[in-house]
Amino acid sequence: MENGRNLNLPFFIFYIHYSTRYSFIFMPTIQANGVKLFYVEKGSGNETIVFSHGLLWSHRMFQAQIDFLSKNYRVIAYDHRGQGQSEVKGPFDLETVAEDSAALITELSQGPVHFAGLSMGGFVGMRLAARHPKLIKSLILLETSANSEPVENLPKYKTLNGIVKWLGVIPPVASKVMHIMFAESWLSNAANTASIKYWKKELASNKKTITGPVEGVIYRKGIEDELSKISCPTLIIVGDEDVATKPEKAKYIQMAITGASLQLISGAGHSSCIEKPEIVNDLLAEWLKERT
Repeated sequence: MENGRNLNLPFFIFYIHYSTRYSFIFMPTIQANGVKLFYVEKGSGNETIVFSHGLLWSHRMFQAQIDFLSKNYRVIAYDHRGQGQSEVKGPFDLETVAEDSAALITELSQGPVHFAGLSMGGFVGMRLAARHPKLIKSLILLETSANSEPVENLPKYKTLNGIVKWLGVIPPVASKVMHIMFAESWLSNAANTASIKYWKKELASNKKTITGPVEGVIYRKGIEDELSKISCPTLIIVGDEDVATKPEKAKYIQMAITGASLQLISGAGHSSCIEKPEIVNDLLAEWLKERT
């Protein structure tokens, strides 16, 4: 143990670059808010950016951003409880998951961080910025909403979750979810065939226990009344083809947070960091440069 971290050596991966530069990516676990969370850490610098993933995914969805930003910043990306390689332990409600993140940041960073959350990660980010302002230097929200899940979506999501509870993420479920997670223009592009196969496999790798985190998300409370408490610089990113959290949801957040900026990405759906990694990377790099 070092500073409360479980530095398990088999999880370390060492990369040697051809330029003779040495870059480490640490992959340990940490006990935070009573649950063991898996995270990766790469790069170094005076500024730290923390990535918080969307439901049904893991830190891997931000791999393009981790690789790009770690050249100049310390980057941390973690898995929510019950997802990825983190411990499966309830409760899974968003209030608890947000406190997990607060505990993780407190343990791993000596100062406030730039927090980037996509969808579920955005639900977490808004709660952190409103309730733990000293932990957040700037907030980046991708493909997310401040509202509770629309009532009209609940029957569909409850049915899918019921199937997963009994059968797991079987191919028909994974196929259905892919059309929620990605833009139709991206899915229909033959150039993305390999990526589509990879991410569909990632979806299918979820265990039946994913139903707990799913319920935590679909039955979440809205945070509309707390947006006015967010005072840190805030960047909002949304794809123009996002059908899960439509662009008007992003506009609502922008209007509610003083000084917030909004960027619309053409041809992106609910997973813009995967669909349009170069654009997202450039937006994040510009945002961070102006605040460091």
